[in-house]
Amino acid sequence: MKLFVKYKHDYKKIVVDVQDVHKTYQETKVPVKALQGVSIQIEQGEFTAIVGPSGSGKTTLLNIIGGLDRPTEGRIYVDGTELSTLNDNQLIDFRKTHIGFVFQSYNLIPVLTAKENVEFVMLLQNVSKDKRDARTQELMEAVGLGDRLHNRPAELSGGQQQRVAVARALAPKPAFVLADEPTANLDSASTANLLDIMARLNREENMTFVFSTHDQRVIDRARRVITIEDGKVLSDLRR
Repeated sequence: MKLFVKYKHDYKKIVVDVQDVHKTYQETKVPVKALQGVSIQIEQGEFTAIVGPSGSGKTTLLNIIGGLDRPTEGRIYVDGTELSTLNDNQLIDFRKTHIGFVFQSYNLIPVLTAKENVEFVMLLQNVSKDKRDARTQELMEAVGLGDRLHNRPAELSGGQQQRVAVARALAPKPAFVLADEPTANLDSASTANLLDIMARLNREENMTFVFSTHDQRVIDRARRVITIEDGKVLSDLRR
């Protein structure tokens, strides 16, 4: 596969390559075709929104890109690795080092402090304590929560919990970050704050973000908008 493409007289690394992906769910009497021949490439440093109505297939696509689900047909390459070649344990290890996840429900571990939540994946990676501490402090400062390291999720607002989730996603320095409806439970001020943080990390650190969203505020910030309907790519616009 091609790992680089020429774009505006420069070469951009392809971090995600989706090739003719189909996904059919057989749990019901009538099979559900969630994805039908989807092909897209995501380049390093993109700030991309995948949009579409409920049931369009956008969350399914995000889950398949993230290795949380497997396609019925087609291939997915992430950072040059074909995900279908990995068994379940290898896929878990791959996700830990290459993909950051931000979910609308935050998915923080309630008994752990914000600091412990952020450093959890690094702990699984056997990163030394000094490096974990430094990385966690850096990220918590970046998301404006340097003074909340020792608070548990229940002691934080929804917007603060989502910012902790962003810091956790970035902790292992992934190839890219997948954010599934990250602003769904946030008010306008928290949404603006979160998007400012992500946009700054994208701009200053060339971090790649891919959103699945209904939120017009996210769509307005995206520099690329991929619209999916009935499991197919309807449009793919850069701006």
